Amino acid sequence: MTELKTRYLLIGDDFQFGADRKGDFALLSACTDFVTEAMPSVLVQGERASSTLVRERLALGDMDSAATLLGRVYQISGKVGHGKKLGRTIGFPTANVHLPHLKPALQGVFVVEADTPYGRLGGVASPGLNPTVSDTPDYKLEVHLFDFSGNLYGQRITVRFLKKLRDEARYDDFSALVAQIELDAASAKTYLTSLQREQA
Repeated sequence: MTELKTRYLLIGDDFQFGADRKGDFALLSACTDFVTEAMPSVLVQGERASSTLVRERLALGDMDSAATLLGRVYQISGKVGHGKKLGRTIGFPTANVHLPHLKPALQGVFVVEADTPYGRLGGVASPGLNPTVSDTPDYKLEVHLFDFSGNLYGQRITVRFLKKLRDEARYDDFSALVAQIELDAASAKTYLTSLQREQA
């Protein structure tokens, strides 16, 4: 820590690090070059709010529980890049968002809202491998925004995940995938409409 010129360190009360996770608060607090303080656990509805628990809820598609633990809707921000541009050939163009990590905390198809330079837009998104049209191990976040035709290339957007619609699946042919995308889009629009009515 001296190389980092640390003066103050705040860690969780159960923080561990190093080989076999033998490093802990006691070890760090014994260092005299900086002050170490422990932050007590935060309980939300009787559960310890931890990154592990949030990831578990996201993996299950329990977006309401994840939002309660986080204190906000789970979101991913990133720059929009170029993809294969298959979506536009079937009437569902997508914004391809660069994922900062190898594997996202959640996978499947979701109802989303995206904060963009054009405002907040509703849509449907799929973080995952897109196995029907791709055989690479690279995870992707593809977002189709409803009633939008602007250019988002190179722009940073924030995708807010509201509800999980289904798990990711591989389809036998492209037409079956298109049919499912149409169903997903219809379900997402219905959900967003009901949400707007609740908020009105």
